[in-house]
Amino acid sequence: MRITFADLWRPSGTVDRGTYAVVGALAFVLKNNLDRFVAAHFFHQYWGFLNYWVPLRDVGRITQLRGHDAIFLETMVAIALPFVWLGVVMTLKRLRSAGLPLALVALFFIPFLNLFFFFLLCLWPEREAKSINHRDQRVSQGQTTESFLARIVPESALGSAAASLLITVPAGLLMVLLGVRLLVTYGWGLFIALPFVMGFTAALTYGVRRPRSLSECIIVASLSVAVMGVALMAFAIEGLICLIMAMPIAVPLAAFGGACGYLVQRRRWSQTGAPAFLSVVLLFVPGVQWTEHAVSTSNPTYVVRSAVDINAPPERVWKQVVAFSEIPPPAEWIFRAGVAYPIRAQIFGSGPGAERHCVFSTGAFVEPIEVWDEPRRLKFSVTANPPPMEEWTPYAHLDTPHLHGFLVSSGGQFLLTPLPNGGTRLEGTTWYRHGLAPAAYWRVWSDVIIHKIHMRVLRHIKEEAEKAG
Repeated sequence: MRITFADLWRPSGTVDRGTYAVVGALAFVLKNNLDRFVAAHFFHQYWGFLNYWVPLRDVGRITQLRGHDAIFLETMVAIALPFVWLGVVMTLKRLRSAGLPLALVALFFIPFLNLFFFFLLCLWPEREAKSINHRDQRVSQGQTTESFLARIVPESALGSAAASLLITVPAGLLMVLLGVRLLVTYGWGLFIALPFVMGFTAALTYGVRRPRSLSECIIVASLSVAVMGVALMAFAIEGLICLIMAMPIAVPLAAFGGACGYLVQRRRWSQTGAPAFLSVVLLFVPGVQWTEHAVSTSNPTYVVRSAVDINAPPERVWKQVVAFSEIPPPAEWIFRAGVAYPIRAQIFGSGPGAERHCVFSTGAFVEPIEVWDEPRRLKFSVTANPPPMEEWTPYAHLDTPHLHGFLVSSGGQFLLTPLPNGGTRLEGTTWYRHGLAPAAYWRVWSDVIIHKIHMRVLRHIKEEAEKAG
């Protein structure tokens, strides 16, 4: 279908799904980059993908904007108006060509749902009288009709794989946003149910036109979560290091879901029953997320202990334990990737009630002293926790919900034990909680990170104590 630039702005006529997809994608890229450029260079403001839904989260505050902030908002609205008109016009054309009610254009203005609506219109076939009469004739002859899903998915392997990703990845993004932005849960729904369901859905969609091999289904299923990971970074929803941590559990679950989808797509009823079956499966993830949000549980306390032997007496080691000097920049990859690392420690006061500040790369832990047993034991609680990491992202800054309150240190201790050779065994202990599930999986990561933090401090104290002798 040939369409001129002037036709893009007229509400009359029709447009095919390919043109609708290309124009929509180009308009989104142009508008997103234009918004970011204007916000950064004229108003010195950060503008990310989720800023388009700020009105949904905080309508009251926006209506009270004044001065510079009001001008910024009015400018962004003015920039958006021609794109809104283009989107409405193109959606009306597409609904007309698909034979769908024009009233569905209202979905264009509903946050989050409009993304799914856009991808659906990109896949919905054009309505042609010849094809409709042919389907009616098949039904009258008692032949089995194809499902809607089978009609929009290409028969070729590459085309069906692309279609499966166009369905599963946007749906997965919506479920991530629902879980982490609205329900603020990082648990079984996000890390277990979602990868499995995405893999299952991708494989079932991939094989809806013809049965595919097990290896093909597993590859497409695994690819769905990998592409979603890239999309999470691209839309400034998540950072690289957290995606790396999640991949060892997400990819195998997606592959398992793909294997299950392979078994289902071999059944004869899968072609006609796939849409209804997928709808039920996709509702499973929000159901788990909502259940986790509604049923609040207390997080258990975990403990990590690390030790080092120092060739110095406890009295000399104690001075470094209470307040140690600045540690050189880290060489470990986990710290260079963004995980918070200790820099120095300061003490204010002496004895129980004194306050120790352990300064990290993301802020300071505030540690009121509970036990001051010089030179044997220093025990403290923690009343302030800085973010556990600084996300690696191509954007200027990324502040995700899991950086606040999901990994919290509740206390710590240094234990100094004299050794027969005149040295000291220094043991560091941290008590902490985390609100991530499955807890056993995420505890592996948190224990490793905390042990790395311990050893960075303990080795520095060892070096400084031995050097002072």
